[in-house]
Amino acid sequence: MATQTTTAGDLELVNEVRLVGRISQEPESRELPSGDTIWTFRVVVPRAPAAVRPHQSVDALECVVWSGRLKRSVRGWHAGDVVEVSGQLRRRFYRGGGAPVSRVEVEVCAGRVIRRATSG
Repeated sequence: MATQTTTAGDLELVNEVRLVGRISQEPESRELPSGDTIWTFRVVVPRAPAAVRPHQSVDALECVVWSGRLKRSVRGWHAGDVVEVSGQLRRRFYRGGGAPVSRVEVEVCAGRVIRRATSG
């Protein structure tokens, strides 16, 4: 994964995300008004036990793929597959229903299936 780093004094500032979790629903292809096609999917990952929100045991994180090669791979992923993805956290702005909207998602740069979902 290509990572851009910046320094702030003696600190290295980094935007890196790595998730290992289960795909909650079939990945979807979407064409944007710009003509770009993206693939989106949601990865469900367990949360560490915490006293702050004891009833929320998982996070469902939105992921988006822009790269052609990875889009071809994601096309073969299915709900229930356990995957590993890495990328960067992005906040994307667009217009939805005539109003400005923003969403935070993981822009996936690399990914692979670790275990295929078992069929019933």
